[in-house]
Amino acid sequence: MIDLTNRRVLVMGLGVHGGGLGVARWLVGQGAVVTVTDLKRAEELQSSLDALRGLSIEYLLGEHREQDFLNTELVVRGPGVPRESPLLRLAQEHGIPVEMEMGLFVERLPRGAAQVVGITGTKGKTTTTLMVGAMLAKANAKTVVAGNLRISALELLDKIDADTPVVLELSSWQLEAFPPHQISPHIAAITNISPDHLNRYRDLDDYAEAKQIIFRYQQAGDFVVLNFDNRILTHLAPRAFSKVVWTSAKRALNEGAYREGDALLWRWGGERHKIMDVHELRVAGAHNVENALAAIAVASVWGATPEQIASALAEFRGVEHRQELVREINGVRYVNDTTATAPAAAIAAIQAFAPSGIVLIAGGSDKALGFAEMARVVVANVRYVILLEGTATDKLAGAIESAGGQGLVAGRYDDLEKSIVRARELAQRGDVVLLSPGCASFGMFANEFERGERFKRIVRGAP
Repeated sequence: MIDLTNRRVLVMGLGVHGGGLGVARWLVGQGAVVTVTDLKRAEELQSSLDALRGLSIEYLLGEHREQDFLNTELVVRGPGVPRESPLLRLAQEHGIPVEMEMGLFVERLPRGAAQVVGITGTKGKTTTTLMVGAMLAKANAKTVVAGNLRISALELLDKIDADTPVVLELSSWQLEAFPPHQISPHIAAITNISPDHLNRYRDLDDYAEAKQIIFRYQQAGDFVVLNFDNRILTHLAPRAFSKVVWTSAKRALNEGAYREGDALLWRWGGERHKIMDVHELRVAGAHNVENALAAIAVASVWGATPEQIASALAEFRGVEHRQELVREINGVRYVNDTTATAPAAAIAAIQAFAPSGIVLIAGGSDKALGFAEMARVVVANVRYVILLEGTATDKLAGAIESAGGQGLVAGRYDDLEKSIVRARELAQRGDVVLLSPGCASFGMFANEFERGERFKRIVRGAP
């Protein structure tokens, strides 16, 4: 473990998503001499720079320079920085270690802190993580939740001791920090895997391999929770050295968390517990039933009681920016699902609100994903589609037309407010105006959260 006092540390990738903020603050607090480099210019990073104002940090913005990667003692790369970056390779060839936030975090956890929970998946990982955090907090109020939630794990280290449950949401990019340390969480969960980030990974198999890191280094006494209804996960399961715990929303299981009729059940060690009925969940949609089952399994093998689990689920009201009801105007509900940045997530949202009439706002930047399945769901369930401009929008529009949706697209805009005005013109009482883009946000917006915040601001300000 590197002593960071007076060490020169280069943070590669500050971003506006929160990925580099916590790392930079924490490094300064450790006494490191911190330099931040980012390809974005200062005006593009203003919100992050404002958050770091007053700290002793040198900034090299708008470019990356080779000399900066050689004149340092440690490089900390942000999750948005590709692992194949030639500059990272240059540093390593010169004996300079490259770390990520999660690598720095896991090597500094207190000895004996084995009860670390890690949750990943293409969709549902945030909801499942927060469900698990709420369940474990019922059993232990010291529970800490961090990771891919814009919550820095490093900045929570001083709150963690050997008795602190740690629940981490982990993106595929954050998981890339674990192989150098050959470590995986004591309890891991993958909610599902479907195509995503194919602009970053070679193909779906490469993406699935990145997700599999979450259990790759587990031991026999560890647990991995997997969704039996997801074909990719059933194929990955034989690679686990730990105990596989299955979940299913479609069939009864001999062991695991599953749905039977309207009941969510947990069966383990010969005992069967009914946790709650589906209608008692305060979050809608079949995908949230799957999320609840994953959370039930994780919390149960961790040691939470059925009563603690049921209580937490009954109180859980959902996650900001995920199928978030913003306002109802003249009988029309306006829903912010901006974090649906892949087709599978948009499909889940559309299916959650059908058979209500849906006016869908979709489109954005490309992640090298296909839209054929999303287009079929759109044609079957959506009354109108309004498209936001972006590098993926032509592809989405073409897929909708190919699926038989001629005339379904009712407008195309490079202005979010104009798209909402058009949606309001089209929506009828009882309809849902659903922002569920199925695409990334870059181009029109800094990130998906800015897209969601602007949507909410416009809707809340409407007369």
